[in-house]
Amino acid sequence: MSISLAQRLAMAGSLPRNLHHAATPVRIGFLAPLSGPSAPWGKPGLEGCLIWADWVNEQGGLIVGPRRRRVEILARDAAISPVETRVAAMELVERAGAQVILTLGGDSLAPALPWLMAHRVLTTTLLPFDLSPETPSLIAPAEVHPIYVVTGVEWLAATRPELKRVAMCGQEDMLGQPGLASYRAAFKAEDMQILRELRYPRDACDAEAMVAAMLQDDPQVLCWGSSEPHMVHALTEAAFHAGFRGPILSATGDNYSRLVARTSLDFMEDFIFHFPDFDDPALAGTAFFFRQPAAFHAAYQQRFPGHWSAVSWEYAAALDLWQQAVEIAGTTEPLTVLDSMKRGGQMMQVFGPARWYGEALFGIDNALIGSWPVVRVMQGVARIAGFGSVLDWLDRHEALLLREMEAQGLLWQQRAELRGRDLSSPA
Repeated sequence: MSISLAQRLAMAGSLPRNLHHAATPVRIGFLAPLSGPSAPWGKPGLEGCLIWADWVNEQGGLIVGPRRRRVEILARDAAISPVETRVAAMELVERAGAQVILTLGGDSLAPALPWLMAHRVLTTTLLPFDLSPETPSLIAPAEVHPIYVVTGVEWLAATRPELKRVAMCGQEDMLGQPGLASYRAAFKAEDMQILRELRYPRDACDAEAMVAAMLQDDPQVLCWGSSEPHMVHALTEAAFHAGFRGPILSATGDNYSRLVARTSLDFMEDFIFHFPDFDDPALAGTAFFFRQPAAFHAAYQQRFPGHWSAVSWEYAAALDLWQQAVEIAGTTEPLTVLDSMKRGGQMMQVFGPARWYGEALFGIDNALIGSWPVVRVMQGVARIAGFGSVLDWLDRHEALLLREMEAQGLLWQQRAELRGRDLSSPA
């Protein structure tokens, strides 16, 4: 797999001289939470996209056939109301002419998703459990939340095989439920005993009481599932103050430096998550975002100091793959670009070679899956401890994962049946 034409041109420092500038820009829609509790999974991603767009434009613009076209990011808040979200999607496509829509997915995307799919809009999500045969132009090209968490459990079992007792928690929504099922499958694959599993409503919970309940069974490992950033912090601080000393697994670890300051260096040595800082030495030599990852990280820190998070790079990573497909196809026409992205069944993504996958879980191979990093906070700094192949894990344990997802009603057939019942029920 090769990097994109634009990446090669950027590293070479020039563009072909026979390309002409087009007057009209290519517009990219961004529809994710920019306010409310999920804003930390929306706003930092928008900031990363703005850097991506500036770099594309500094290089002369997006290469579309024989022309170079500037790119524009048009952002809308998906946290205002379901009606506003649907209207925003319609306006981005019909009035602004957006060629691709970037979303967080899940509950924030649900109000707009039927309209986007009915109009065959190329849409990206960070939550592959949005995918189904009913969403043929929806793709998950950057993050396979939460299936990548299996790599952290596998790594912990290999490095600390004596740890067998786990207590876990997660929120009751389309972020938290798949996370619980994925972690449960991963623990069972390693013969680790789940002593207690707590589920909490995203709007109201007592972190200290939850941690106290989880510690009653004397677990050796705690797991926060796919909890949102504010809950990851509250739970981690509660565990520290309750005297727990052992590994903590979490899908994300945004603003981990604050946790280090509020707990201790030693305590956070056992905090394991999945989103590295991009100045990590393990990423040196990787080429995407037109520059090395460290340069993207440095530019982000300079422009948006203190904002770096799990999603700072993910929406931009989706745009990088979209750009590659546009260059190959010579057009921004959504379905043609989608065909270009999926041609051959594989692409090079952020952490290496990846394959389009998903038939068993989602009913459609629209999730790009490869390897994913396991991250530890070492001496106060997040560093990649290793990479795990999600594909290899699925080759060995997919049936186990499917059983756990089925138990939660998360398989695509179950979700389709539930939507059918909702549509047929009286208003």
